[in-house]
Amino acid sequence: MKLLAPAFCCLLSAAARAQTAAPAPPADSVRLSYWATSLKAGLNANESLLSDNWKGGGASTVGLSALFNGKATYHRGRHTWANQADFLFAFQYAKNQGYRKTLDRLWADTNYGYDLTKKWGLFTSINLLTQFAAGYQYTDDQARLVSNFFAPAYITSSYGIEFHPSTRFKLRLSPFSPRLTVVRDIARFQGAPTDVIYGVNPGHSTRWEVLAAQALAELDQPLGPNANLKARYVLFGNYETFTPQKIDHRLDLTLTAKVNKYINVSLSGIVIYDYDQDATVQYSQSLAIGILLSRERAATAK
Repeated sequence: MKLLAPAFCCLLSAAARAQTAAPAPPADSVRLSYWATSLKAGLNANESLLSDNWKGGGASTVGLSALFNGKATYHRGRHTWANQADFLFAFQYAKNQGYRKTLDRLWADTNYGYDLTKKWGLFTSINLLTQFAAGYQYTDDQARLVSNFFAPAYITSSYGIEFHPSTRFKLRLSPFSPRLTVVRDIARFQGAPTDVIYGVNPGHSTRWEVLAAQALAELDQPLGPNANLKARYVLFGNYETFTPQKIDHRLDLTLTAKVNKYINVSLSGIVIYDYDQDATVQYSQSLAIGILLSRERAATAK
């Protein structure tokens, strides 16, 4: 036992020296990732309350809107794979009028790009634009169904060149951009059997526009430390009917300003000109206050 005690002490001393001398893990051992992601989710509300004897007229209302935007981008060398989902839904309930939808957008996009230079590259993409719920046109207290989920839906495949001077802005120019228009259960929207709905002929549920071109521009720009402007503009033209009157335009704008870490004020607007939908410009606008949660993770490798 007298011999074991000194030996045990020597072993403890050697183990301590070994732990002290063990090299620290290198700083570059952090797990590398070529993915950059961002998520934004919000819930907004607006309301007005009027007494039954309010002489100014009007009605009490309450409105809610929900938004979600998710991005996941893989970038390695000259190769980029970018994915985005952009959802928006809003409704309003008015006394004596009931529920009415005010905003509805379902947008999904996936894009593969190959960089030629730091600012220019080739790309191919496919995107979907439709809505979540039924839409009605109200006249004289009558509601007429005019749209629904996948009625219409636009599925567009594009091939061309992309200009991306920064992570905040990109412009895609597609001289070849086939588009499929889908109107599910077209008979629901026809006033007469011969009506053409969203460019889809009677008796059909789809319309192909193969020879077509598209331009898409996106901006995601901070406006100081507490505000952000997000914009998307899409131009689409069919070569067979390529006239100024029959070129489609769509502009989506969202301006968000933070009150504090979670509370925000948002102003949203959509402007559409699509001859197959209506011969005049359509627009919608919404102002709301609510909660916005966001999270971003940058890539750790290139």
